[in-house]
This record gives sequence, structure tokens and C-alpha cells, in this order.
Amino acid sequence: MSNSLYNIEKDYIDLMNEIELMEGEITEEIENQLIINESQLKGKSIAYLSVIQQKESINSVIDEEIKRLQAKKKRNSNILTRLKDSLLNAVNLYGAFDSGLHKFGTRKSTAVEVEDVNSLPKEYKVIKVTEQADKMKIKQDLKKGLKIKGCSLSDNVNLKID
Repeated sequence: MSNSLYNIEKDYIDLMNEIELMEGEITEEIENQLIINESQLKGKSIAYLSVIQQKESINSVIDEEIKRLQAKKKRNSNILTRLKDSLLNAVNLYGAFDSGLHKFGTRKSTAVEVEDVNSLPKEYKVIKVTEQADKMKIKQDLKKGLKIKGCSLSDNVNLKID
């Protein structure tokens, strides 16, 4: 049987049930099993902590790499914008031209500019509605004792490592 924290916990619960059945009497065998469980628990906890710290460290490295790549993408985007602007300026100055297999020119497009959406008539608006729960208000009202259909408070236990 694997000595995971789950199995150590299960063994411990089984031992407690056995002690309970024996009306609190702890035999030498049970005492030895309790000592082994405690040392296994401590050993596994340290091993789990090591893995947790390693994964958190990897996530930090990944976060830094994401930041680095985002900065690199921003630099590339700025370069692209400047190069395209330079080509557009050249076409505007000299007119359309061919360079090998490529043709450089301009095309017209029309963009709609709206100064104030609120001043538009209804037929020119699209209204998007999203709903979400106001969890802070719900929590406050539930703590005050109000009943809210479909809502409840649940207490969570989170791991704290010092």
C-alpha cells in the first residue's frame, strides 16, 4: 500500500476507531503504529512541501518569462508599426511601386468614428448586458442573518505554511 498522505490519514483514522472500540485502551502494538504514522506524516509533509515549493518556483520563472515575452512582443509591434508607417510614407511620396515580387501601394478604407455613444438614437446602438453576483453584498447580508435563495456561506480551510 502506498504511503501517501491520504493512506497515512486513513491508517490513522482506522487506528483511532480501533482505540475507540477498545474503549480507549492503547496496546503496545497500537502505540508503535501511532509512532510510525506520525513519522510517516512528517516525512510525507516535508516531501509534499518540497514539491509545492518547486512548483511555485517554476511558476515564478514562467511568470517572468511571460513578462519578458510580452515586452519582446511589444517591441516587435512597435517596430512593425514604424516599418509599415515608413512604407506608407514612401508610397505617399513616390506613388505605388514594384520591388521584385512585391507591389507596394495604398487602398482606401472607411472607418466609423463615434464621439458619444450615449447621444446616438436607439436604432444605432447595441446594448450588451452581463449579470454577475455581487458576492460582497451577499456575504454581508448573509452574515446579518438574511436568507437569500440559492446562496450560503461556506467556510474553507486553506493550507498555511510558515
